Amino acid sequence: MFRKLLKFFTGRLFISLVLISLQIAILINIFGFAQNDALWIQFLSGLSIMMALVVVVRDLNPAYKIGWMLIFMTIPVYGGLFYILFGTRGLNARLRARLERLDELNQRGMAGGAYSNLLPMKALAAYSRTLARQAQYIAHISSYPVWGNTEVEYFASGEDWIKDVLVELRKAKSFIFLEFFIIGEGEVWDSVLAVLLEKRMQGVRVCLMYDDVGSIFDIPSHYDRKLRSLGLEVVAFNPLKAHLNSRSNSRDHRKVLVIDGNVGYTGGMNIADEYANRKIRFGHWKDTAVKLRGDAVWSLTQMFLQLWAFSIGQPMDYYAYRPTITCKTDGFVQPFADNPLDNENVAENAYIQIISMAKKYVWITTPYLILDNEMLTALKIAAQSGVDVRIITPHKPDKWYVFAVTRENYRPLLESGVKIYEYIPGFLHAKMFVSDDRVAIIGTINMDYRSFYLHFENGVAFYGSSVVQKVHDDIRKTLDVSRLITLDFVKNRSWIKKLAGMVLKLAAPLL
Repeated sequence: MFRKLLKFFTGRLFISLVLISLQIAILINIFGFAQNDALWIQFLSGLSIMMALVVVVRDLNPAYKIGWMLIFMTIPVYGGLFYILFGTRGLNARLRARLERLDELNQRGMAGGAYSNLLPMKALAAYSRTLARQAQYIAHISSYPVWGNTEVEYFASGEDWIKDVLVELRKAKSFIFLEFFIIGEGEVWDSVLAVLLEKRMQGVRVCLMYDDVGSIFDIPSHYDRKLRSLGLEVVAFNPLKAHLNSRSNSRDHRKVLVIDGNVGYTGGMNIADEYANRKIRFGHWKDTAVKLRGDAVWSLTQMFLQLWAFSIGQPMDYYAYRPTITCKTDGFVQPFADNPLDNENVAENAYIQIISMAKKYVWITTPYLILDNEMLTALKIAAQSGVDVRIITPHKPDKWYVFAVTRENYRPLLESGVKIYEYIPGFLHAKMFVSDDRVAIIGTINMDYRSFYLHFENGVAFYGSSVVQKVHDDIRKTLDVSRLITLDFVKNRSWIKKLAGMVLKLAAPLL
């Protein structure tokens, strides 16, 4: 215990928190001074009014606007300053120019050469015009097309996933790309790192990108330096800065692993022991992932290279990492990415399209259920139209405050006919949609504001693929060990839990 406390108090996170607290204390002192100066009060109040107008006219989600309007109302003098510090998501001119150049390279790579996607899209349209419209939307907004010539494999547990990953990593000949929100010291990471170092000794290029804040509790400070000293190329994405800034909100929540351009993985899994139930934190950890082989891996490679190039500030030769194999087609596969630096909510809109197009059923698994009005309306209309809408959330939460908001969202859904279940064995981390035995999405995208508006995310849409039935069957099994939530259960919660849920729900867009 003493060693853990010593590690925490000497760690980068604690030091950063102390420095940020000092800055907040300085601001509070300035605020106290400003309260005695009419000119300062007028200036800060005018700033708050200006920022309130900015929030109103910006193309933002209404719930996000309401959250900031509450701040402007409760602290009218200093609300504008808080928005400047914590509310903006923009980049400076230099970083935005770099991102635009990388976007252009990405679109050229997707559209070029032998990897034209016209034939798969035409074939999908012949299979289903409705699904083709959804695929066309994703392709148009994100530049990630539909692919054929791709084999797919579904993993219903982290235990099976990590076994397969280790097998494929040992086969690497040219390069390995890894991008994860969390890497954590333990059995799982140790086994992966051992293979990575072995392959590096064999001349394989290994590039690892992990989110600095996502991994901060699970690895030592400056862990990227240690890994680089071992011969790996490493980026700690968006490093935590010991000063107040809004860019800390934009985290890399993606999970992408690419081997030689021919094999790719994504899903809910991070590389840490709890994801494979080697360490028990919140009961049994339920997660899922998919493996792609063939043409569609190119999209996973592209999304990794784009964010890697953005992070290191140098362009990459995309074409050096294209797939070299073509596999048997298993339906239509569309990996896609979403980022918080534009005004396009690709991930949320892809989910809403599935809900809106459903004729028989939509089944969903998500660790968090923090909904904006658009998503809530889509779910309610589908259920009221006779669609079998089922949502499974965890029974054992990892964050109590998020769980409070999740349960606060149950009532309007239940009243409209949505069936809600909680996964009894433990924590459900899988993020999946499946509908009408024809379409499914598996990826990193939670049903909350952070995933929809603040994080870099990715997913894979499957149309007419064998994965669709496997997702359906896995959710069916998960329902068997989940508890159906009733309206009476929601109504009979203690008044303290209800009050906490209502208060936190008002701040949900800002959590």
